[in-house]
Amino acid sequence: MTSGAPGAREGSCQLVCTSCGLRLVDDGTVLECPVCADGSLLRTDYGSLHFKPEPAASGIFRYGFWLPACREVPGSSAPHVFRSKRLAMAVGLNELWVSFSGFWPDRNCRMESGTFKELEAYSVLARVPEGAGTMVVASAGNTAAAFLSACRNFPFPCVLVVPENALPVLNVLPATGSCARVIALKGADYNQAIAYSKRIIELSPEFFAEGGVRNVGRRDGLATVTLAAYEAMGRLPDYYVQAVGSGAGAIATYEASTRIARSAARATTLPRLILCQNTAFAPIHDLWNHKTPHSFPEPPPSPPPEVYAPELVNSAPPYGAHGGIRDILMRTRGDVLTAGRRAADEAAAAFEELEGVDIERPAAVALACLRQAVTVRRIPRDASVLLNVTGGGRRRIHASTVSRRHQHPPIRLVSMESDPGAVMSRTASRR
Repeated sequence: MTSGAPGAREGSCQLVCTSCGLRLVDDGTVLECPVCADGSLLRTDYGSLHFKPEPAASGIFRYGFWLPACREVPGSSAPHVFRSKRLAMAVGLNELWVSFSGFWPDRNCRMESGTFKELEAYSVLARVPEGAGTMVVASAGNTAAAFLSACRNFPFPCVLVVPENALPVLNVLPATGSCARVIALKGADYNQAIAYSKRIIELSPEFFAEGGVRNVGRRDGLATVTLAAYEAMGRLPDYYVQAVGSGAGAIATYEASTRIARSAARATTLPRLILCQNTAFAPIHDLWNHKTPHSFPEPPPSPPPEVYAPELVNSAPPYGAHGGIRDILMRTRGDVLTAGRRAADEAAAAFEELEGVDIERPAAVALACLRQAVTVRRIPRDASVLLNVTGGGRRRIHASTVSRRHQHPPIRLVSMESDPGAVMSRTASRR
């Protein structure tokens, strides 16, 4: 698929409601079923059941046959998938595959933001029609970094709303060429960033929500983790392990696995999903294990300050929605585990020692949970396992950044009580 190539706008992709089955034409921005309007997720239907990577395409667009794209956005990088014998031995497995998303140039993985959020950013930008307005994206940090990076290659107007503690993640990125504007909220958490982004969207029809987990572009971009793994392994794994906040990546894995299973010439079993969260704040784990009622409180609780991986903090993920987390856990006989600071730090140190690259805290949580699952025999030692390392290589990014003249991205730091209209007006005037 090349820039301007025919795509979802011309009928190759339809959206299907997971609740009522209604089929919709994808206009590049629709996020929910107009009939149900109950939070049920939409899924893409590409018609084609053939898994056929496109050798001439770059990055994630190698898998453009299952992306809702109307263009190829240059600059994306696909995950690096490899079989790790040393890490497998360390955790007690016979067959461990790693999908690494981050900055690891000697393995041909060049995600400038250091995380797999670039997979969704490039896919979302490839889906959205030009002239749609200004996209508003709420982020704990990594998603904003990914959009800031991707918007250097496709200058679509975006407003990125983040908590103040996300700024170190953004400040290592080059600003040149990005048209994204960053609003940082003093003393805020991710949930408050979400709330503030909604207030911006209410200002004018010019602004529209990126949509998070409800955006099929985001999930199908993340699904390239599974597609790349299937291409490298020649089959689906028995188990899939990933740290989650909203659960978008896990839902994407389930959706991609069902497409692969339908396209396979022989019977194919879906991987069992093992989802991982912080011990100190684990709403999905608590719901799945019946430690809390089967719904999230309103307003959602704030995470404790000692939470290990803030990227995994989401107080209201789509747990009970049709097509959401509970559905995919039930259909794959999955489970949800947690890991604390000490176990995660030990896991991160082990990965860097054995593989030679640093990993981000969410990935460390996932590796710690994998160790735990093998130790207590929730995962058999002879199972094939795919570990999604959702971020890494940030030290290499920082080293490459400080070695050249660097201009920080344009950021406006404001209080949570500030008027969004005034903030947006002043932000626009400073560009």
